[in-house]
Amino acid sequence: MLIDFFYTLRSAKLPVSVKEYLTLLEALKEGVVGPASEDAWSIDDFYYLSRTALVKDEKHYDKFDRAFAAYFKGVELVADFTKDVPLEWLRKNLELELSPEEKAKIEKMGWDELMETLRKRFEEQKERHEGGSKMIGTGGTSPFGAYGVNPQGIRIGQDKSRNKSAVKVWDQRAYKDYDDTQELGTRNIKVAMRRLRKFAREGAADELDLDDTIRATAANAGWLDIKMVPERHNKVKVLLLMDVGGTMDEHIHRVEEMFSAAKAEFKHLEFYYFHNCVYDFMWKNNRRRFSEKFPTWDIIRKYNKDYKLIFVGDATMSPYEILQPGGSVEYNNEEAGAEWIQRLTGAFPKFAWINPEPQGVWQYRQSISVMQQLMSHRMYPLTLKGLEDAMRLLSK
Repeated sequence: MLIDFFYTLRSAKLPVSVKEYLTLLEALKEGVVGPASEDAWSIDDFYYLSRTALVKDEKHYDKFDRAFAAYFKGVELVADFTKDVPLEWLRKNLELELSPEEKAKIEKMGWDELMETLRKRFEEQKERHEGGSKMIGTGGTSPFGAYGVNPQGIRIGQDKSRNKSAVKVWDQRAYKDYDDTQELGTRNIKVAMRRLRKFAREGAADELDLDDTIRATAANAGWLDIKMVPERHNKVKVLLLMDVGGTMDEHIHRVEEMFSAAKAEFKHLEFYYFHNCVYDFMWKNNRRRFSEKFPTWDIIRKYNKDYKLIFVGDATMSPYEILQPGGSVEYNNEEAGAEWIQRLTGAFPKFAWINPEPQGVWQYRQSISVMQQLMSHRMYPLTLKGLEDAMRLLSK
């Protein structure tokens, strides 16, 4: 069985050696993890043991997770909710289908009313609900729960976004780092980014200057006079801030292509992650986004105005996440995201936003319109023309 598992990992381009595989077998033989029953191991225990034995660098965790899930597809995993929300309320037994006219009749609460109403529902509700327009449950038109329809609400216990309008999300979610080793299917992205390059000669004089060598040799009556110059390097500095998780999961492949191209094209590249909108901190590793935070103020102070600032995100969220203190879906931010966007664009005069969402839907997303205004309409689609236009703007 585990021979096939080993080859699955190798097929996923994970650098797993035979020695590491034998270490895993030895650990199983010695009972490092015990069986969940008399004849079976716990899948969670085996996951952590195999990852520890076979993966030596955190940058490969995402590839390992995908290979592990592909190999053990069909094994039922139980959700581990960190909040005390009764799971029997949240089972998906129905998904409500409403006509556009019916959806338009559903009441849309304001921010303060939404938060106060949720508090009251937790105090009142004692059992599971399906359907309805008031209590926390599944289906229905209530602004609280899962698999229902409401113009804005608080999502609780749902596997992923459906209508892209939740104001807050109850569950703790795990995001994946974008893979900067992703092989590009086309060179077009790299070619578009080259419009931003600006070369200068620096370092030791170790590159042949052919024109000057010919001139000097001719002036020296034919005796060879070799002239050297420092090598040319791309002097452009890029600060790349990338939205990750939620609705961005739909765009992972294209963003990974762009990330790979940026890593290849720009020697001076710094990157950070955020979710939906930038607030008071960002992170570099999605598995440690709450334990290894980088304050946004520190990022602003660390890099000078020579850096070109590039945001990458679909800007698809509740407008409250941009405009409202406490609007983040994950925690209560003290200052609105709009304040931090303005600080960043003020600190880095050369800035642009790359949006992987099709440009045709931008007019239907209120949050995209708000973000475009904050970005002085410097938002471009993640297309060849969009990238070329953005790079042309940043190079001026």
